[in-house]
Amino acid sequence: MSSTNLSELWPGQSQALLKSLHILTPQGTLNQDSRRKLKQVQHLVQLITPHLDGLKTIADLGAGKSYLGLMLYDLYLRSHEDMQLFAIEQRRELIDATKRIAFSSSFDRINFVASSIEEAVNSPELPPEIDAVTALHACDTATDDTITFAIKKNAKFIALVPCCQAEMARLLGKGGALDNLWRHGIHRREFGSHLTNVLRSLYLESLGYKVRVTELIGWEHSMKNELILAEKIQRGNPAARRQLDSLLETMPDARRLKLFAGDALAQG
Repeated sequence: MSSTNLSELWPGQSQALLKSLHILTPQGTLNQDSRRKLKQVQHLVQLITPHLDGLKTIADLGAGKSYLGLMLYDLYLRSHEDMQLFAIEQRRELIDATKRIAFSSSFDRINFVASSIEEAVNSPELPPEIDAVTALHACDTATDDTITFAIKKNAKFIALVPCCQAEMARLLGKGGALDNLWRHGIHRREFGSHLTNVLRSLYLESLGYKVRVTELIGWEHSMKNELILAEKIQRGNPAARRQLDSLLETMPDARRLKLFAGDALAQG
């Protein structure tokens, strides 16, 4: 059912852009599904923009249809003319469609890169360093690729909304004393997801990031609801590294997570 009440829009928010993204209907109305998408992205923009002051480059990884990148430009970058946004997406058809929307919106400081997250790290289309990195609903190990990208690009700020995390659930062993924690399928998925995000957070802390984990938005709007915010404040954190090592010793299967592939922490 559609509604003509557009009070959910922020002052000055482009209705033309929202129509291009199919968040607003051609008649300028919202339905329940598009309202959820709007609130989700608005809230993420609200949470990350205080961390962007003074930064020059932002990369949105696994950009998809670029809801986040385009709305971030509309609501923040439009008034910050020294900032550049890089949208990385490997599906060429989505890149082409989003380019058209950006062109029609006169968003001339968005750079589109057709690449996987892994390959984008070494792409000549990107600068050697990126100040801020975002990934909205980066599925399964794509979140770990995003963390690797951010670290290699010396990112000062990272915002992640992990999604569909299955890797850890596949790695959890059988026959151990802790098996009852994941004996049932739903518990295996939930425990695997929880453990993965705990390890990601500790890993970022060990590298000198101050990490905050919070809800993205109310559960009625999205079940993929965990938001990890990380801001670089120091070169490293030995205490967090010790905590991470201790947890990896308790859960040895976790050492096989893609997050730790090739990392010294995974070799112990």
